[in-house]
Amino acid sequence: MGEENFVDMVPNKSNNFCCGGGGGYLQSGYTDARRKFGKIKFDQIMRTGAHYCITPCHNCHSQILDLSEYYEGGFYVVHLWTLICLSLGILGEEEREYLGPDLKEVNLPK
Repeated sequence: MGEENFVDMVPNKSNNFCCGGGGGYLQSGYTDARRKFGKIKFDQIMRTGAHYCITPCHNCHSQILDLSEYYEGGFYVVHLWTLICLSLGILGEEEREYLGPDLKEVNLPK
């Protein structure tokens, strides 16, 4: 863990690609189109070689998790708040659903 394990996407910041699920598109019912548009983001994530993709909102999380499963990306998708709570030692056992086996037991309340 730590900054040595952080891999930023390219392009990043204001030039980054959208996940393709925001603005209500995730719930629009156009699953095939959403996944096709989202393939751009999926490919961007895959180029990083990262084992985890950290997402800031529930739409990004749901979309990227779906893309990882659909395109068989094999990476974990976690909310930013999950990692913050994990690092603070306040993440409950029932809130670890999206963590991989390497993080499931970290700072587990006793």
